Amino acid sequence: MSLAVKRPAQASAAGTVAGKPAARQRARGAAAISFPQPAALLAWYDRHRRRLPWRAAPGERADPYRVWLSEIMLQQTTVKAVAPYYARFLARWPDLHALAAAPLAEVLKAWAGLGYYARARNLHACARAVVERHDGKFPASEEALRALPGIGAYTAAAIAAIAFDAPASPVDGNIERVIARLFAIAAPLPAAKPQIGRRAGELVPQRRAGDFAQAMMDLGATICTPKQPACALCPWNDCCAARAGGEAETYPRRMRKREGALRRGAAFVACRADGFVLVRTRPPKGLLGGMTEVPTTGWTPDFDEAQALDGAPDFRASKSKRPLAWRRIAGAVRHVFTHFPLELFVYAAEFPAGTPAPAGTRWVALTDIGGEALPSVVRKVLVHALGRKPVAKQGSTL
Repeated sequence: MSLAVKRPAQASAAGTVAGKPAARQRARGAAAISFPQPAALLAWYDRHRRRLPWRAAPGERADPYRVWLSEIMLQQTTVKAVAPYYARFLARWPDLHALAAAPLAEVLKAWAGLGYYARARNLHACARAVVERHDGKFPASEEALRALPGIGAYTAAAIAAIAFDAPASPVDGNIERVIARLFAIAAPLPAAKPQIGRRAGELVPQRRAGDFAQAMMDLGATICTPKQPACALCPWNDCCAARAGGEAETYPRRMRKREGALRRGAAFVACRADGFVLVRTRPPKGLLGGMTEVPTTGWTPDFDEAQALDGAPDFRASKSKRPLAWRRIAGAVRHVFTHFPLELFVYAAEFPAGTPAPAGTRWVALTDIGGEALPSVVRKVLVHALGRKPVAKQGSTL
C-alpha cells in the first residue's frame, strides 16, 4: 500500500499554501510548491530518529504503558527534564499494575519538581481506571482512551498512533509549528488549532502511522525549531510555504498572551532545634493538590504584608515556649504559574526540640525533607529561608 497522500482536489490557496507568501513566490516565477509526502519524512526519520528512553527500537513493538507514561510526563515539559523522572518511575513501577497499586502520596513524591501536579494525580487515577475497566490493558481506540482520566485529544491520538499504529494524528507544539509553516497558516494560535489539526490529519499515511507521528515530533524538535530552523536540512523544504516566502520564523502566529495579575502571600518556615521543619499537605484538589508545603497565607492580588503574621502557624496550644518573633527574610521568592505570577515573603522562626506541631501540620526531619512531595515554589522558599539545599535520601537536592 502506498504511503503517498493525495493533495485535496479543492484545496484553496488560503487553506493550503498561504495566499500572500505563495503569491509572492509565483510572482517571481518560482515553481509551484508541492504537497508534502509522508514517504520523504519517514525516510528522513529512519536515518535521523532520536534515541529516547521511552521509544521502541526500529522493528520493536511499542509498550503502551511506556508510551502513555512518557506522553503524560512530556506535557508542558522538555525531554531533558523528563528523562530522569521517567527512569525513576519505570524502575519503581515497571508496569501499570504496580503503579495502580501505589499510594497516591508516593506517586506525588516521585513527581515532585516536574510541575503541573494535576498530571501526577491523573496519572495515578488513569492507572487504576485501566486496571479496573480494561483488565490492565490500554484500549487501542482514541475514543476509549479519551474516556480515561488525564487523557485528552492529543494524548489519545499519540498513544493510538505510537502504541497501536492507528492512523491517528497527534498535534503537539512541535507539530503545530511544522504544519503552520508548511501551509503558512496565517491565523494566530489558538484560533488556528482546528485548521492545523485538519491539515495534520491529511498527511497521516495508512502505514507506519506511529513512526510518522514520532517523525513529525522529531522534525519539529530538531529541524523546524522555533528560532533559526535548519530549513536546508528539512526533507520537506521544497513543500514549505513559509520558507518559500522567507518567513519561516514568523510562524506559527500567536495572539498576545494576557498574564494574570500578580499574587502575593507569606510563607512560614518553622524549624525545631532538633532538626525538624514544619510542613502540611495541601488539599487533594486544586492548585498543587496533595503536595507538601510549608504553612502559607492565602495568595491574593491585594495581599497586605502588614497583616502577614495573622496567617502564621498557631502554636498557642503548645506547652512549649513560643518563639520571640518571626524573622522576615530579606527579599522575596518569585514563581510563575501557568495563569499568574506569585511573590512570597518568607518568615522564619526557631522552636525548642520536641515542640508539638499545630493542628493540620507535621514536623519532618530536614534530612528527609528532600523526599517529600515538594512543588518547586516550596523548594525555593526553603532554600531562601535556610540558605542551603537540603539533600534527599536518594541523593537529589531541593
